[in-house]
Amino acid sequence: MGLSEQPRHQQGQELGPESSFSAPPGPTWAAPAPDGQAAPPVDGPRLRRLLGDPDLAWLLDRARRRLERDELLTGSVSLTAPTPAQQAAAERLLGRPPRVGGRSLSVRLDVVDALLRRSGASPGGLAPAVVALTGAVTSLAATRMREERAWRSAYGPLDDLVAAAGAPTELRSWTEQLPRSGLVRRLSGDPDTARALVADAVQALRHLPAAPPVSLPAYAARVLGSAHALDDGTPLATLVLSGVRALTGFPDGSGSRWRREAWASAGLLRDDLSSTVLTLNLRGTPALDWLADTGEPAVLTLRQLARGHHIEVAGPVYICENPAVLSAAAEEYGPFCPPLVCLQGQPSTAALTLLAGMRTEDPDPDVGFRYHGDFDWGGLRIAATLARHIAWRPWRYTAADYRRAATGLTGAELLTGAPAAAPWDPELPGALAEMGVRVEEEAVLDELLADLAPGKASR
Repeated sequence: MGLSEQPRHQQGQELGPESSFSAPPGPTWAAPAPDGQAAPPVDGPRLRRLLGDPDLAWLLDRARRRLERDELLTGSVSLTAPTPAQQAAAERLLGRPPRVGGRSLSVRLDVVDALLRRSGASPGGLAPAVVALTGAVTSLAATRMREERAWRSAYGPLDDLVAAAGAPTELRSWTEQLPRSGLVRRLSGDPDTARALVADAVQALRHLPAAPPVSLPAYAARVLGSAHALDDGTPLATLVLSGVRALTGFPDGSGSRWRREAWASAGLLRDDLSSTVLTLNLRGTPALDWLADTGEPAVLTLRQLARGHHIEVAGPVYICENPAVLSAAAEEYGPFCPPLVCLQGQPSTAALTLLAGMRTEDPDPDVGFRYHGDFDWGGLRIAATLARHIAWRPWRYTAADYRRAATGLTGAELLTGAPAAAPWDPELPGALAEMGVRVEEEAVLDELLADLAPGKASR
């Protein structure tokens, strides 16, 4: 008779201190009785004499496992390499020598069930006897179902995030993927902790991006009640940062600098001095005007840019990936070089803040941002990240430019890494895959410098 055939009962039979097994507190169940009445209780002393021998513990253990799996208590269970005492205990229970084959001892559960019923030790059979001797049995399937319901409920606060008016599409996608990612389970460990974690993350994300930028500890104190709530390494910081990246499109990465820039992409500043951008010949403050007059590069911090200084330009702003290009342009043309901004890899928050806040007074429709980067998969990703924040036109950064630069290039490194898209020129990824070599900006430096020459028409 299996667990699925019998309802759980509210209280099991207490056997007293003579029992060889200690039943933990909690609900148990017994076999059903006619007319829906409670099943007859087990006879504790008689049950202990029949089935309470410690040398029969293996038999009870196997029967209990079947009950936990909602399986019927029929068929045989076996014990490998039984001791003489275990064989003797089985013989006393059955009233005859048990079946021993090779090195194993086998006992039929349905035979034990019938024996318990006939003896009156357990009128409901083996199942309530197992409960009485070993404690309440919980269905593993039912436990898993309850746990899964609890985990689904733990993600409930996400509904509040996507229900908010104007919730970004990126956050909606993140909330859909989060339960499948396993991140919350790894960070929390149990549904109750997970629900509190998700609720706090939602509270933090609903107010982002912060404008104007604000200190991360100050934001955490205001929104979450603790300045240290979003400290590095905390489960909440990890989860919120995952949502921030979805919200802002900040690329994957690692390390303290990456985390600092990722937070800053949503307007949360770990500090306002570490995020910088390298520029040449920009104007708008006395310091910038002085550097532009001398043709010297400037390093702008996020602190400077967040103070509302407006950078005005009267022509195209060129953007490159590598400092070598800006350094060569400053050396070649000095104060006569057109405005140039260097990303130095993935665009920092300082760079994005600068470019997003830049203004032009020139009515020429061709005025705008012109971008060039390395011809490799990493370079394409940097360019795509920039394109999510500002509109730009390719500066010698198309498939045709790549083929021309790669043809005849000696000593070029082979292209490695995962392919990336190029929305500004869908043919560019195919060209990179076909030719299979990297072309760094330094390899085409002469052409880039020619475009920056005073009075030269831009590409």
